[in-house]
Amino acid sequence: MKRFANKTVIVAGAGRDIGRACALRFAEEGANVVLTYNGAEEGARSAIREIEERGLKASAVRADLTRKEDAERVVSTAVESFGDIHALVHVAGGLVARKTMSEMDEAFWRQVMDVNLTSLFLMSKAVLPKLAKGGAIVTFSSQAGRDGGGPGAVAYATSKGAVMTFTRALAKEAGPAVRVNAVCPGMISTTFHDTFTKPEVRERVAAAALMKREGTSEDVAALVAFLASDDAAYITGACYDINGGVLFS
Repeated sequence: MKRFANKTVIVAGAGRDIGRACALRFAEEGANVVLTYNGAEEGARSAIREIEERGLKASAVRADLTRKEDAERVVSTAVESFGDIHALVHVAGGLVARKTMSEMDEAFWRQVMDVNLTSLFLMSKAVLPKLAKGGAIVTFSSQAGRDGGGPGAVAYATSKGAVMTFTRALAKEAGPAVRVNAVCPGMISTTFHDTFTKPEVRERVAAAALMKREGTSEDVAALVAFLASDDAAYITGACYDINGGVLFS
């Protein structure tokens, strides 16, 4: 199914894992894709190669999305390359580090907020005037935004809870021309958990899931593609859990 034929999608934070899978999924469904990356250049470049090998169009932009000028440059590049933009998928973000209240300082708190929330604000502000009528924004919260996250995740969980509130508020402001929805991933098999989550914790969470496994980046990309597509034309302001049944909200 080519739900995105002749449409353009920006995937912010597409150098690895979920973002990369989203970029490939949109390309498979016919979209022109603009990928952003910061540190994960090889992942973004390899995604471009895969997309172009299929005869489709894509471009990659290195950007620090906590900077207004970089966010605006991503959007202008997309418009110059492909014309109207039909969807923004904002995957960019991260835990940065696990730090308790006693361990974190103000600079760390601001860094986490900037990476997860300010970047979303700046990209949304830049893209809204360029989004075609009927377009969509898909934001990324987290199960941590629902339940507070694991040890040392106060800043991260707070920022992801704010992403859900931002999503609902922007849906009210942007509708009916633009729909805005969030996804809230749980334990997905990514480098995020390779870095920040102990193997025994991952095993315990997977065992507790009704699906008895971790999720995959492709699982999340399928949900994202649905929310960005016309199949979700009457869905806005929603925050979708994808955690294999670990948490009901």
